[in-house]
Amino acid sequence: MSLTSKVYARRLGVLASAAALAVTALITAPAAQAAPPTPISAEAARSYLATVTPRAEGSSSGYSRDLFPHWSTVSGSCNTRETVLKRDGVNVVQDSSCAAVSGSWYSEYDGATWYAASDLDIDHVVALSEAWRSGASSWTTSKRQQFANDLTRPQLIAVTDNVNQAKGDLDPAEWLPSRTSYRCTYARMWVQVKQHWGLSIDSAEKNALVNVLNGC
Repeated sequence: MSLTSKVYARRLGVLASAAALAVTALITAPAAQAAPPTPISAEAARSYLATVTPRAEGSSSGYSRDLFPHWSTVSGSCNTRETVLKRDGVNVVQDSSCAAVSGSWYSEYDGATWYAASDLDIDHVVALSEAWRSGASSWTTSKRQQFANDLTRPQLIAVTDNVNQAKGDLDPAEWLPSRTSYRCTYARMWVQVKQHWGLSIDSAEKNALVNVLNGC
């Protein structure tokens, strides 16, 4: 074999190895999250609830959604809503203003799949008015804004709009996802958010959470 042929063969070998590595990387790369941050374990949630002394909810007097400013800018023209839509969807395409113009979204609460962002609401797992009655009424507006735009805890999730509207500000004693296989995750999400933000839990709410978590 001539020197030129040897060099050519070596280059082909290098290129083949690089292509194989690229394919391997694509196969082993982690899938997109397409979900809120993973909540604490059922065991951790149960352990926390065991330390909770239930407290009756406070009044809704003085409550307004405006006291929980949202959706905040995350970066550039992207706000919290658009960030969650991108995170929770599959193959989401955004325009120059960060609005989702295509993609698909699976609503964990009811098992429906949607292909238009307008069919989705971003649910506050612990509703703003629920938070108000559980201690947020004494917070600063700045802290309430952080709560309403919390992307670090599993507090925000893209779900079917009318399901979110039916949930309203109900707690787990009054409302749980119709998709029963998601109830354990939902309870873990709820407990983590309340724990992190130091929000109170009433008796019926605690009992409902314990009942769900005991089945996890």
